[in-house]
Order: sequence, then C-alpha cells, then structure tokens
Amino acid sequence: AATMLVEGGLRAAPCGNIGVPVLDAVRDPLGFDVLVVELSSHQLWYLGLQSGPEPLSPHAAVCLNLADDHLEWHGSFEAYRDAKAVVYRHTKAACVYNKADAATLRMVEEAEVVEGARAIGFDLGVPGPSDLGVVDGILVDRAFLEERRTSALELTTVADLAARDLAAPHVVANILAASALARSLDVAPAAIRTALENFTLDPHRIQVVGRAGGIVWVDDSKATNPHAAASSLAAYPGAIWVVGGLLKGVDIGELVAARGGRAKAVVVIGVDRTAIVAAFQRHAPEVPLIEVDHAQTESVMARAVQAAGEVARDGDVVLLAPAAASFDQFASYADRGNKFAAAVKDWIERNAGGGSHPDAPGDTSGH
Repeated sequence: AATMLVEGGLRAAPCGNIGVPVLDAVRDPLGFDVLVVELSSHQLWYLGLQSGPEPLSPHAAVCLNLADDHLEWHGSFEAYRDAKAVVYRHTKAACVYNKADAATLRMVEEAEVVEGARAIGFDLGVPGPSDLGVVDGILVDRAFLEERRTSALELTTVADLAARDLAAPHVVANILAASALARSLDVAPAAIRTALENFTLDPHRIQVVGRAGGIVWVDDSKATNPHAAASSLAAYPGAIWVVGGLLKGVDIGELVAARGGRAKAVVVIGVDRTAIVAAFQRHAPEVPLIEVDHAQTESVMARAVQAAGEVARDGDVVLLAPAAASFDQFASYADRGNKFAAAVKDWIERNAGGGSHPDAPGDTSGH
C-alpha cells in the first residue's frame, strides 16, 4: 500500500512491523502524509487498552484474514480474534475486509467506527458495489467511484501480475486489499498500476531461490502459521513440502487434511515435529514423510534440502512453507529463509552442476 501511495503523490512510510519503527516515522522532521502501519495481534491487544478523549483513529484499516495463531499468548482463539478486531476501532473512512473470510466481515460489523466509515470488501470473485475484485482476469474497483452500481475502474490484470510473479491467489487478494487502502485516499488507478509494475515481493514470501535440473526451489519462510502455508500450497499444489517449527499452540491437522494429501512428499523439521507427523498419519498417510532430527540445529536446513533434493525430479517444486514460527531453531523467519536459500545454492552446486539460480538473498530482518 505504501508503494501505491507514494506513486500517487503522497509522502508515505511503511512502519510498525514493516519498514521503520512508528516513533521514528512520527519524529521524522519532514513529516508524512500517511503512515502505513502493520500491527501484530499483540500490539493490537495493547492498543485495545487505550483510553482517553482522543483515541487512535485510522483513516482506513484492514484485516486480511483470521486464522488460529499465537494462541499460546492470547489463551484462546476468541481472545486472538478480539485483539485482531481492534484494528477497525475508530476507523474514519474505510474498513476493508476479506469477503472470503466471514470472520473479518463480522469484525467490521461489530466495530465502533466514526460515523460515515464504509465497509469495503475484496476477494477474487466478481465484485459488487463497494467491493474490489476480479472480472475476466482484470482487477477492478467498484467501491471508490460515483457510478459504482453500474461501472468499475480497472487497476491491473492478472496477466500483468503473472509476468512479475505476483499472480498467486493470495498475492492477488493482498494487492486488492492494498488497492482499497490506496483508493480510500484517492490514489488514481493509473498510479496503482504503475506502482505494481515496479513492485517485487519482500524476501521470504513465495520467493524463488533456485532453479536447476527442472526443479524450482521456493522460500515462503514468512508462512509462519497454517493459514499462510495453505495459501502457499494452493499456489504450488503437488510440491515437496518442507514444514515445521514452533506451532505456537495451533493445531496443524486442518491444514494437513485440506492440503497435505496433494504433496509429493513432506520434509518435517522443528521442535513440534511429532504433532505434524501425527497429523499426516491421521489425514494423509499415503504421503512419503521424512523427519529431520531437531537436535542438530546448525545443519537442519542443509539436511532438509538434501532430503527434498533426493525426492525431487524434473518438473517438481520444493516449497519451504513452515506453517510455524522459526524461533525453535532460527533467529527469525528471515534467518530461516536465508539458510534455506544458502542450502539450496549449495545443493545445486553439488548435485546439479551449478545450474541457473539466483544468489541466496542477503541477511534480512524478520520476526
């Protein structure tokens, strides 16, 4: 969203869990027209405790989806949901919600907002008035125009996004959500289109880190919960799936039941391997499963890549989509992704004659 806002002529900064710390942005001597603030459920919980005559009141807000996460901190799914819902509190203009996730609509319906704030939906279907969606491969806005009952504004096309590796379903949905935030601030469709032409995903978000021998290696280390991993698996059905880490009290069984059976093979890492193995034995026992011992932390990713490489053949995808936090064996999700990319590079050099592959990405910060 920040990229779109800047292209639209606004001085904007991504901050919070992305970009610079919020206090640094607020103290910037030049100031900003807009701050795009990403907040965790923990931060939202504390924000929900605020009181006083002038509470924080965002121009627009979005919750992309709601699924079990951080239950060990919040204590229950209901408490986690209530914390996430704080994002919509006191919104002035646009409460953007995911039409494919009814829980986000309920959060908007129950939110205490400023009079005049609108509910704006997004999904991959044909949009109604006050929605953003997709029509015949075209991303369109039917929310922020006067004639929204009879017309729509073109933002970009799925084909154009595919040319820049941005056409995975969950990525398209996220682009629609970001576009809704930008459009709420009158950013023109042409500016959104231009911003997307120059946009690349941050590292560790379905990032191709190696290609050789017909095998594609994909780093989605940012998929730190089952919901995020489900999106990755939907983008790469039939992949060899590297999964595991710290589950944070979340049951991975539903993900395995829904997506695990389509994997060609599974490589399990991390401290919570037992729960993942049990889920596969229960829901997808036919899928070949390889466990990587948790004890040898320093070599875990090299051994996971080696195990995946022994199974992979021409035409296969090896997908790191852990569905779990990284802190059991890595400093951060970025550290986990960097070690995966480095191990892939080493494996290609040793086993595939140094075929074409990008360099492993440099160290990047992550949580």
